[in-house]
Amino acid sequence: MASGEIVRANIDPDTLPMGATVTGSGRVSAARFPGAAPGTPPFRRDELVALDDALSDATDRTGIRFSIYIGDLGPDAFAGASAVLPSVPEPEHAALIAVSPNTKDVVVISGREVAPRLNDRVAQLGVTAAIAGIRAGDLVDGLISAVRVIASAVTIR
Repeated sequence: MASGEIVRANIDPDTLPMGATVTGSGRVSAARFPGAAPGTPPFRRDELVALDDALSDATDRTGIRFSIYIGDLGPDAFAGASAVLPSVPEPEHAALIAVSPNTKDVVVISGREVAPRLNDRVAQLGVTAAIAGIRAGDLVDGLISAVRVIASAVTIR
């Protein structure tokens, strides 16, 4: 392949594993499930595509590696999110939006290298955006809103 060429693989979406989808740009986006895979994915394909697009756009615009975690964060949600942060890609340059569905806790935490840009004020804006969507009954919309609000509020590289 020569420099600058884009080669798209011909991927049949029906052959992808559960929780995976081909995005509009041709990338494969897949949800990771802790433990055993559920019988059905937690989100529809269009929701996964929209979430992936929001994460990719925010990362491209800010240089911060956005990640989302949905799962039990334990009795101390901040400590639980802090324990998850090292497992995300590029944790020092990451923004993690963690949601504990059972307790309805939402935590935004940032890696060491981006903490000056993603401060407590910006994190609170993201939490507020997420909660609005979650209260309306749409977890994915809340997460997308949080990603977009945080990306708009952080200082660009």
